[in-house]
Amino acid sequence: MSFVLNYIEKNPQETQRLVGLKYEQLEQLIKQALALHTEKQQEIEAQKVRIINKGGGRKVKLSTEEQILLTLIYLRHLTTFQLLGIQFCMM
Repeated sequence: MSFVLNYIEKNPQETQRLVGLKYEQLEQLIKQALALHTEKQQEIEAQKVRIINKGGGRKVKLSTEEQILLTLIYLRHLTTFQLLGIQFCMM
């Protein structure tokens, strides 16, 4: 889990300053995004013709929640990718 996600969970009042949304709005956005992501992945898997077994390829380093948070922070503050990598432990 990233430092930023931990910080937001411990200090929900700071969410507005970090991502531009209230904590409740962020939670709702994450729930909706997870539902859409799961639905989309199921559609993709149903249409796929597999040559290689499932589970191959590069593993995801960030959870979906962290990916959403990273995107919102990038859009709000326009930080460099190097700094985002440090904030989200991607080094």
